[in-house]
Amino acid sequence: MILYRLLMALIRKLEKAYILRKYNDFNIAEYFRKQGAVVGDQNRIMIRSLGNDPFLVRIGNHCSISSGVQFEAHDGGGWIFSEEIPSLQRFGKIEVKDNCYIGVNCIILPGVTIGPNSIIGAGSVVTKDVPPDVVVGGNPAKVIKPIEEYRKKILAAWDNQKPPGYFVEEKSFSRLSPQQIQKIKDRDRILLIEHLKQIFDE
Repeated sequence: MILYRLLMALIRKLEKAYILRKYNDFNIAEYFRKQGAVVGDQNRIMIRSLGNDPFLVRIGNHCSISSGVQFEAHDGGGWIFSEEIPSLQRFGKIEVKDNCYIGVNCIILPGVTIGPNSIIGAGSVVTKDVPPDVVVGGNPAKVIKPIEEYRKKILAAWDNQKPPGYFVEEKSFSRLSPQQIQKIKDRDRILLIEHLKQIFDE
């Protein structure tokens, strides 16, 4: 019986891997929609699971979700009361509004809404709603700065770090899709690496 269960678990894992092989960071939204999630357009999603309850996850347009991010729409802490109330469970919808970035290895807990134009720093544990237009980070995640302050900082750094001839298409196109942007970045990667080596070796 145990061997049968292990075999069935392995088969399910292989089936999932086979299904997922046709998806990438830019079209994985199709897979999540089939699982009941609501996912907008122009996203880059680097994870291949929205947790055990994908139908409780909503992701807006133009969001970037990094590797290792976990969506936990189910509160497992009810386990300690299960002898008293065996059926006890708690769920909460998770919503990521438009134009958000969620850094590597973040955990988003049940009932959380992440406001539009917000950044969640790497490794953060988001336990409560995130307002619009802010950078948050930590465990538990707290507001660090307004998005406009972050914008000024990152633009100033890029002025010093952008190599000549990098991403020449930037001024000739008004709007590029996330997939087009990534393609150009991949093309110019060596140019960027060589330039950054010079800057940081000084």
